[in-house]
Formats: sequence, structure tokens, C-alpha cells
Amino acid sequence: MLYKFKSRAAPDLIMLEPNGRRVLQIVGKPVDAKQGILLPADMPAAVAALEAAIAHEEAARRAAEAEAAAKGEEVPEPESVSLRQRATPFIDMLRRCEKAGKEIVWGV
Repeated sequence: MLYKFKSRAAPDLIMLEPNGRRVLQIVGKPVDAKQGILLPADMPAAVAALEAAIAHEEAARRAAEAEAAAKGEEVPEPESVSLRQRATPFIDMLRRCEKAGKEIVWGV
């Protein structure tokens, strides 16, 4: 399944289901619903939540690297695509839509 996020203020954004579910979970939307809406008033909090999750993931990565280096072990390989890379297009969409006062919908 795919998530297709649509708005009148930004191009459509398509994500694979696991990535879309994770983004929706981070911004506090129900992931079991097949459709939903994100209102402009909710977008600043959504951006802040995504940025906090990205910072948390990056801090955990740095801590794991430091721990491995301290133990003299091989530094673990990073995930192929980070949350920052996956969420940046959605954050851009959120900012555009908030500025234009337009909602984001999916599953409709």
C-alpha cells in the first residue's frame, strides 16, 4: 500500500506504507485510519515533532558510534535511508501548506 498526501498548496507526496505510517505516528495521527486530514493549525506541531524525532534518531546513531569506538568494535552501518531523508519532503509540504493555509489529506 502507498500513502498519497495531497494538498492544493504543494505537489502530491507518495510514501510506501511503512514510511507513511511512521511519519503519521510521529505527528500524532492515527495510523490505522485509511484516510485523514492535517489542518494548517496542526502543522507547526507536526513539524516540531518530526524535527524532534529526527534529532533523537541522529543522537542515538552518534551514541552507538561512540560506544562502538570506545569498545574498539566496528562502527555499525547506518540505515540505508534515514528518517531525515524520508521526512524532509513531508516537512517541506507541511511548511508550504501552513504558509498557504491549506490542509493536507490522504486516502481520499
